[in-house]
Amino acid sequence: MVSWFTAAFSFISDGISRIFSLTNDEYPATGIQPYSGDPAAGH
Repeated sequence: MVSWFTAAFSFISDGISRIFSLTNDEYPATGIQPYSGDPAAGH
């Protein structure tokens, strides 16, 4: 019974810590990207 309680508590606390922890996503910087292509014909 104690090992089940310990495993359940560990499972729940791991989930809570993942929800409220800081993100470590490393996305590239975004913003306005310059357009370097040719305009469409007829415009």
